Amino acid sequence: MLRTVVVAVGLVLLNGCATNQSDVGVSQISSYAGEPFPVRLVNRAKFDKRFLPTEVPNATGAPAGTIVIDTASNYLYWVETSQTARRYGIAVGAAGYDWHGEATIERKAKWPVWYPTDDMHAQVPGLPRRIEAGTQNPLGARALYLYANGKDTLYRIHGTSEPWTIGTKASSGCIRMFNEDVIELFDKVETGTKVIVM
Repeated sequence: MLRTVVVAVGLVLLNGCATNQSDVGVSQISSYAGEPFPVRLVNRAKFDKRFLPTEVPNATGAPAGTIVIDTASNYLYWVETSQTARRYGIAVGAAGYDWHGEATIERKAKWPVWYPTDDMHAQVPGLPRRIEAGTQNPLGARALYLYANGKDTLYRIHGTSEPWTIGTKASSGCIRMFNEDVIELFDKVETGTKVIVM
C-alpha cells in the first residue's frame, strides 16, 4: 500500500501539479477499439482552441517530413509540405528542464513501458525502476524516442496520463501530447525523422 502511495505521489511530482483536472472530460470512441488500453479522449471544448490540431501555413522553413517544436508557444509542427504543416498543442519542460537542439527519431513504441531516469529517482525516493504500459503510465499511448549523434537523449515525444497539462510548461523536459494526437503523429512519422526543438 505504501509503495502504491509513493508511486502515485511521485508521478504527480514528476508530471506537475494538476490544478484543473475537472476541466477535462473524457470518453472512449470505437475508432480506438483495437487499442490494448482505453484511449480516453479529452473534451476539446475545455481547452484553448489554439491547442486543437489544425492545418497551418508552413512558417517553420523546414522541409516536409520534419517535426519542429516551438517550446515558447507550446506547439509541435509536423511539416507536411513546403507550404503546409499540422500544428498540435503540447506541454513542454518546466523551468530548468527545457532543452533545445536537433535530434532524430530512432525508436517508436506503442503503449511504452516507462523507465524513470536517475534524476527522477533522486527527486522521488521510492519511485519504481519500471512503470508498466497502461492508462496511468506517464508516456501515454505512444512514444517517439529522440537521439542525437547516435545516443539516446532521454527525451521523448509522447502521450500523457495528465491531459490537463497540455499548453503548459510542466514536464521534465519531454514533449507531451494528447493521446489521440500522438497516435495520429505516430502513424505519420518514420524512424530517422528529424526533430528541431526551438
